[in-house]
Amino acid sequence: MSEHLSARKKATQRVSLVSAIINIILSIVKLVVGFISNSAALIADGLHSVSDLLSDALVYFVAQHAHEEPDEQHPYGHGRFETAATLALGILLVLVALGIAWDAIIHLLDDHVEAPGQIALWAAAFSIVANEGLYWYTLVVAKQYDSELLKANAWHHRTDAISSVVVLIGVGGMMLGIPYLDAIAAILVALMILKIGWSLGWDALQELVDSSLDAELVEKAYSIINKIDGVRSVHMLRTRRHGPTAAADVHVQVSPRLTVSEGHMISQVVEDQLKRAIKEIEDVTVHIDPEDDEEAPPSRNLPLREKVLAYLDQQWAGMLDGHHINLHYLAGRIDIEVILPIANFRSLEQTETLKQQLQQAVSNNPDYRSVALLYR
Repeated sequence: MSEHLSARKKATQRVSLVSAIINIILSIVKLVVGFISNSAALIADGLHSVSDLLSDALVYFVAQHAHEEPDEQHPYGHGRFETAATLALGILLVLVALGIAWDAIIHLLDDHVEAPGQIALWAAAFSIVANEGLYWYTLVVAKQYDSELLKANAWHHRTDAISSVVVLIGVGGMMLGIPYLDAIAAILVALMILKIGWSLGWDALQELVDSSLDAELVEKAYSIINKIDGVRSVHMLRTRRHGPTAAADVHVQVSPRLTVSEGHMISQVVEDQLKRAIKEIEDVTVHIDPEDDEEAPPSRNLPLREKVLAYLDQQWAGMLDGHHINLHYLAGRIDIEVILPIANFRSLEQTETLKQQLQQAVSNNPDYRSVALLYR
């Protein structure tokens, strides 16, 4: 595991433990005080804190596994453990919201509603301060390590703080003689939880179906690759997220006559520069193309080297000696490059005659386009 991912894992677990301890205290205080003071809104807020506690446990578990190195069963790493956990957290929030809303509606229909005691106000105020503090603490760490899961958990704390404000208003309103304001506050809390749960779940679902990086990052990747020496054009650049990281694959067009090693060198530079410039990208696959395969005829169904050499030996029997052949698969046909020892050179006229003879010998086969004759 890299030093950055190791630090990210430890920070995520530390935040989760701090958050869990505070949420245990908040859950107990709000639920106990809610039942004692007969406040539906405070009980709903307490259930929200319980969901926070469950999400903290989920975050801690995910931090343990999401940063593990790739293995045989997870060749792209375990980043999507974090995505799956965020989806689960979103679903959890939606279910909590529906449960709170249902309970609040039942409470709203009750003809015998008693005003909560003053202790409920203090419990709500304590919850506001505690959750707002948790929000800022979690958000700072989330931005430091660019963790979507921690950002999601931070906003979970913020919604709990906001819901406690609503509870404070609802409880205070009932104590001032406004009927059912407590239950209405509970319904408002449920709607806020529902909104954040839906947002988290939808974003996570988009990632699980291989959503790409943001458009500006994709444009940045195009710009980086196009500036690399030897790259003629870029096409079919695709990215997909894996939790906190992302993978990219790209087709890069280079000169059709480059050597394999030079093409590989260009692909290595593409990979290194993308990883260096876009921190989300940790896996890059580069396809080196000698032509734009989105426009040029594909070089499919053409014979490979062994069959080509067997065919050429048959067609060129007795015409060459001590030669080497390079093959170029371009625009759906094969260009043949014949390399002869420099000692075989006699004259330009003889070279041209030999070239024409070699070309004539394969001219009836549509797989072959041209023959070039070189000495070295």
